Amino acid sequence: MTIDVVTFGCRLNAYESEVMKSEAEAAGLKDAVLINTCAVTNEAVRQARQSIRKARRENPEARIIVTGCAAQTESSTFAEMDEVDLVLGNSEKLERASYGSVAQFGLDESEKVRVNDIMSVRETAGHLIDGLQGRARAFVQVQNGCDHRCTFCIIPYGRGNSRSVPMGVIINQIKRLVDNGYNEVVLTGVDITSFGADLPGTPTLGTLTQKILSLVPDLPRLRLSSIDSIEADDALMDAIAGEQRLLPHLHLSLQAGDNMILKRMKRRHSREDTIRFCEDVRKSRPDAVFGADIIAGFPTETEEMFENTLKIVDECDLTYLHVFPFSPRPGTPAARMPQMPRNIIKERAGRLRERGERALQDLLKAEVGKLRDVLVEKEGLGRTELFTLVELDAKEAGSIVKARITGHTSRHLLAESITSTL
Repeated sequence: MTIDVVTFGCRLNAYESEVMKSEAEAAGLKDAVLINTCAVTNEAVRQARQSIRKARRENPEARIIVTGCAAQTESSTFAEMDEVDLVLGNSEKLERASYGSVAQFGLDESEKVRVNDIMSVRETAGHLIDGLQGRARAFVQVQNGCDHRCTFCIIPYGRGNSRSVPMGVIINQIKRLVDNGYNEVVLTGVDITSFGADLPGTPTLGTLTQKILSLVPDLPRLRLSSIDSIEADDALMDAIAGEQRLLPHLHLSLQAGDNMILKRMKRRHSREDTIRFCEDVRKSRPDAVFGADIIAGFPTETEEMFENTLKIVDECDLTYLHVFPFSPRPGTPAARMPQMPRNIIKERAGRLRERGERALQDLLKAEVGKLRDVLVEKEGLGRTELFTLVELDAKEAGSIVKARITGHTSRHLLAESITSTL
């Protein structure tokens, strides 16, 4: 073997895994497994530990290097595992020197943990990659870190404060990906709607979006990852309304639909703000669909508060729900609040998922008979502009085909391709 990478968590981690592999190979590292962890939930950490043990069983002679948000926030958890050779922080994992020292001098038990203070990191370097292995769409990092301190979230302590990639670097990266045949790019980060606040001239995510679409005319499709709707600026709203290449699927960092719970989460929006945002988007872009992250069973959540969260799924016509049963993360204020019984958390998460399933079924039914441009992810499967999964008779991953929606299953659309557009 040479270098294998196992990635958990978000799209930013997927992008960074490509950077890690490239830097490790350039440094001469061989026979290693890099495990890029996630810290969002306790379950994510458990899965990472399980993956480490599996990697050691399957690669007894390889170096096991663990990094990512969980490695940053609880490095001792992984350093104490016999299977782990080295723990790297979120900043160190992107530096060639981190891998070069291992390749040249091997591993020193006394330096098993190389994790610095992430809050001291002030810039985010723009690493150019040629693509993402095995993926039909490309992820491009526009910022890292977060300046907000939601009471449930450990991620700022894994990623540091918000810092943006310069616009010129982002645009050059996208041009490079388009030249390499990518037809869809996803802008990603930890809090992408905070983009630009630390850059000269304080550009916004909307400014960046418009610049990309203007300066990279050969890019067919631009997609945004999760956004904080309260930070959506006028330029972004204009882009949503007027730029058809900006795809009409928006995933909201919602978390709850009750104002008291939102306040206790230390979120900056109200339920009314979210409803108004969705209404404003649909006025200018009637085909828009929304996904959302929602936490079930946050501490002190009453049944009435939970019902408000259920209602907002219908009030905003949310289609793609990412439901998280509340998971107390050590070191966060929410972990010290009065906790809900686990059986109630599980039951409420189940009810949210059922509501999300009904919303998905409504969308699938409404799509039948329509013409859609489908990005082929792999032979026989692709995604429409609305991010809906579709089964169709197309083979070339990364291509965009015109398809007529003929039906649906319980989970995805069925379609017949008409022509290949790109």
